[in-house]
Amino acid sequence: MKKKSIKPTRSEFTILRQICNLIPSQTVCKIARTTGAQGKSRTFKPWSHVVSLLYAQLTHSIGLNDLCDSLQLHSGPLSSVRGATAPSRNGLSNANRERPAEMAEELFWQVVGHLGQQSPGFVAGRSRGPAFRFKMPIHVVDTTVMELVANCMDWAKHRRRKAAAKTHMRLNLQSLLPSFVIIDTAGEHDNKRARELCAGIKSGEIVLFDKGYVDFGHLRDLDERGVFWVTRAKDNLAYERVQAMPASKDPKILGDEIILLSNPNKSAPELMRRIVAYVEVDGQEREMTFLTNNLGWSPRSVADLYRCRWQIEVFFKQIKQTLQLADFLGHNANAVRWQVWMALLVYVLLRYLSYLSKWAHSFTRLFTILRAVLWAKLDLLKLLDCYGTAKGSFRNLARPEQAYFPGFL
Repeated sequence: MKKKSIKPTRSEFTILRQICNLIPSQTVCKIARTTGAQGKSRTFKPWSHVVSLLYAQLTHSIGLNDLCDSLQLHSGPLSSVRGATAPSRNGLSNANRERPAEMAEELFWQVVGHLGQQSPGFVAGRSRGPAFRFKMPIHVVDTTVMELVANCMDWAKHRRRKAAAKTHMRLNLQSLLPSFVIIDTAGEHDNKRARELCAGIKSGEIVLFDKGYVDFGHLRDLDERGVFWVTRAKDNLAYERVQAMPASKDPKILGDEIILLSNPNKSAPELMRRIVAYVEVDGQEREMTFLTNNLGWSPRSVADLYRCRWQIEVFFKQIKQTLQLADFLGHNANAVRWQVWMALLVYVLLRYLSYLSKWAHSFTRLFTILRAVLWAKLDLLKLLDCYGTAKGSFRNLARPEQAYFPGFL
């Protein structure tokens, strides 16, 4: 007997229009006026600019010609997306260069705030992984590097023959949504941005970061603000042991002690806890050394907390492998920032759809399904329901080692 297939419900609007409708009307126009982008537009309006770059991310457009030709061929359905118009190649290139990227940044944060008001559970998130027993907000700080073409992008050169941009991010572990983002060149060391990234963290909350962000003066500031932190110790750390903590019954905990830095003139927390433990990485046990300012947690809790930091690596690999952050539509710094902010906006919109539909499969499959039907007039949530992966709880199926492709950092 032939299995009966379930077809999604028809809709008056295209899938692209339903995705764009998640952005509040008039928001783009208001932001364009406040950031000065409105004065730089004549025929190619800011809303058309935003829709074009969202479409570039959703279709993984590899260049200006690819994007502009596709939108010109669908100019009829495109006009139904609040009157958006297809750009010319020169018009889009000029908009990416001249319109301030602060407009894209402000749009991102306003859309996140709007979706949070519509669905408080979306931004509240839930406990994940080994950190399920921690009820306070947990923040993860890390950076990702996007390689650029050195002979075209002099502004981003950080080595003789290399150019790159960096995205520094503070990710909320419960919601897996960005809380703070800095897009800059790759020439500056990570710890120079640590204070900015952690400025909004409140007393009693937890922040996790790798040893690249370790600045003991900054760690002391966090300690005085009542913020708990967990990081890895550098191999050349010079310290003195103050007290040995009671031995743990866990055989994977190799050491637990309270220390202070050997150099008394260096700004640092008065006391720190140093824990040595075996942690499973890529299926193998590795010895790692952790530092924290919390003297009361069990050593296993500290190691488990640091394991949660890998969620941000999964996040970075998801957006870099799924969205368009490899081929840039412009060579100047402003165009690169526009494209990165639009990629983050598309990620948030798709995550919101996964939340509404209770999507239980991978982010990549959600993206590929929507990419295939952008111009189809189907009910968006019913479409996701028809694929047999909805009506569950959203979960992240990827692991850092599974999300790695050669050529991606």
